Amino acid sequence: MDMTWVTGRIAVGGGIWTAENMAEVARAGVTHILDMQIEFDDTPLAKPLGLSVLWNPTDDDFAPKSAELLQRGVDFAVKALEANSTKLLIHCAAGVHRAPMMALAVLCSLSWTMADAKRLIAGKRPVVDFADVYVRSVERFLEEQVKAGR
Repeated sequence: MDMTWVTGRIAVGGGIWTAENMAEVARAGVTHILDMQIEFDDTPLAKPLGLSVLWNPTDDDFAPKSAELLQRGVDFAVKALEANSTKLLIHCAAGVHRAPMMALAVLCSLSWTMADAKRLIAGKRPVVDFADVYVRSVERFLEEQVKAGR
């Protein structure tokens, strides 16, 4: 299973696709899945294992992503991480663009600086490609959070 722990409780990875892979994810201690791929909804695979899933379908089209899309993911992640026992997997199909974008939004929402979060994610998962348009989407999202007093 293509999954890289970027912190002790947050992993970034590629598609799960099969019940066997989902079982491996569960054995790794993952309790929550933030599924960024438009290609496949993990919910039916995760349900028998008692894993919580947010399917946040996102096209990897190198177009700007909405603050609403990022807010849905951040809300799910932050709420899940309130429990000390939570382990969160953020994934897309390849774990190169969409999942790292969302991990960046989550970490920055948890008080990481953009530079430190990018360095951490890329340092742990070298295949990551922070596409400029996706980084700008996260920056706009964070600016909106500040304006909203979050």
